[in-house]
Amino acid sequence: MVVAESVVVKWLTPPEPLPQPAPEMFAHLTEVCFTATATPYAALSRRAEDGGELLLALVTAYLPDAEDGWKWCVDEAVSGGTAFAAELGVLAADLHTALATPSSVLPSPVRHAPDPQAEHGRAPWAGPWAERAEAAVREALALTGGDDGRWLSDRADALRAELAPLAAAGATPLIRIHGDLHVGQVLRWRNGYAVIDFDGNPTVTTADPFQPAARDLAQLTTSLEHVGQVAVRRRDADPLATGAWTAAARAALRGAYLSRLTERGHADLLDLSLVRPFEIEQECRELIYAARRLPRWRYAPMGVLRSWYP
Repeated sequence: MVVAESVVVKWLTPPEPLPQPAPEMFAHLTEVCFTATATPYAALSRRAEDGGELLLALVTAYLPDAEDGWKWCVDEAVSGGTAFAAELGVLAADLHTALATPSSVLPSPVRHAPDPQAEHGRAPWAGPWAERAEAAVREALALTGGDDGRWLSDRADALRAELAPLAAAGATPLIRIHGDLHVGQVLRWRNGYAVIDFDGNPTVTTADPFQPAARDLAQLTTSLEHVGQVAVRRRDADPLATGAWTAAARAALRGAYLSRLTERGHADLLDLSLVRPFEIEQECRELIYAARRLPRWRYAPMGVLRSWYP
C-alpha cells in the first residue's frame, strides 16, 4: 500500500512469526550506512496467542517513479542497452560489502565453511549445498513433463556434472546474503537503483541465512537470462540479438561486481567456482516454481537451459 506517495506499507498476509529476516537486515544495513534501498522506517508486530510475536507489516520510504526490473530491464533487453549491467554489479558488490561489515545486529557477519581438506581421513565436507542442489535437479526432473521433461531428462547427467564444485568447495566465506536477488528486486527510480525485499527465498524457507555470496550473484545473472527470454516471448525481440545482449549484460555485471568487491577490499567473498553450480540449481528451482505455482513461466528457465545445452 502506497500512502500519500510518502511511504510504502507491505502487509504480510498472513502475519509471520518473528524472528523474520527483513527487520534484522534493515537494522543491520541502516547501521552500516547502506543506502541503496528504500529507507526502512518501521516494523509492525503484535503478540500471538502462544506468547510470541507476529510480524504484520514493514514500512519503507516511497521511491518516486520506481519500476521493478521485470519492466525496466526488459525494456533494456529490447533496446539492446547494457550500461545498466555494470551499475547492477556495483550495487550487488556494495550490498555484499555492507552485509560483511560488523554491526551491533551482526557483530560477526562473516563465517567460514569448514575446509574439506582440514581433517584427513574423513569424507570431504560438502555442506548442505550439494544436497540441496541435487534435490532441486531431482525435483525439477520429476515435475517437468512433456517434450521439455524428455529434453531435461536427456541432459540430467550434464546438469549434475555442473554441480560437482559444490562437493569440493573450500573454506569459502559465508555472509547473510539477500537470498532472492533477481532483477525484480531492483527498482530503478528517480535517483538511481534500490534493492528491496529482504525476506529471503520463499521457495527455500529452511535455508541457512549465511551462504556464499556466489549464490546471490548466480541468481542475479540468471535473472538477466530470464529477462532475455521474456523480451523474446512477450516483446517479439530478435532471439539472436537478445542472446548477444544477455551475454554482454552478464559479462558487464560480473566484471563490475568483481572490480567493486576488490576495490572495497572484499574480493575474498566470491568463490567463482560456485557460481555456475548455483546457476544450475537456480534454473531447476525456476522449473519447480513453474510446476507448483506458475505453469506459464516454464518457458523462461527452459529457454535458458536450451541455450546452455544446444
